[in-house]
Amino acid sequence: MFGFLDVPVEGAYHLIHVLTGPLSTALAIVVFTLGVRLLLHPLARSAARGERARTALLPEIQALREKHGRDREKLAAEMTKLQQESGTSLFVGCLPMLLQLPFFTVMYRLFTTATIGGEPNSLLGATLLGTPLGAHGLAGGPLVFVIAAGLAVVAWFSVRSQPATVDAPGGKLLRLLPYGTVLATLVVPQAAGIYLLTTTAWSAAERALLRRGS
Repeated sequence: MFGFLDVPVEGAYHLIHVLTGPLSTALAIVVFTLGVRLLLHPLARSAARGERARTALLPEIQALREKHGRDREKLAAEMTKLQQESGTSLFVGCLPMLLQLPFFTVMYRLFTTATIGGEPNSLLGATLLGTPLGAHGLAGGPLVFVIAAGLAVVAWFSVRSQPATVDAPGGKLLRLLPYGTVLATLVVPQAAGIYLLTTTAWSAAERALLRRGS
């Protein structure tokens, strides 16, 4: 079903092996993740500009809420129209996250596939805190609790730093999205959890720096 991922999975497999020469497998995953985020940084800068543009629309958004507050469909339609006319979108900030899905999928496959390139997957034997990086959910204790706690802290900071524009349609859902990564630790291998923790921490720090520089 995911045969089209064989080539990128093999490429990532060899890259991780190169990195695990001087580094541990867990640290190699962190370096791999940081490399992905550096590639996506230009998109994050665009998302930050869009966020500032949406902030400038707050007075108009508030006026629409007061005018159409009882008609949810009309309010949603008017807010969508306002975003289109201003050239902004509430979901522009989700683009870096969506573009990471292929990389996350590759990381997932790296630690769930028995053979890669016709050879046994040696990464399945890698451990951290005595826990196999391929262990799923609660089977990955105590590492899973460390990762989940880290993700919860990052999610809390992310939600606190979200601007007032989340009151727009879909905003409440966006406020809850950061906490979805905590739940993900219950079903993904620990290697994927390390990826999630690294990328969400990067996102939180990146947003803070971009806002400070605006």
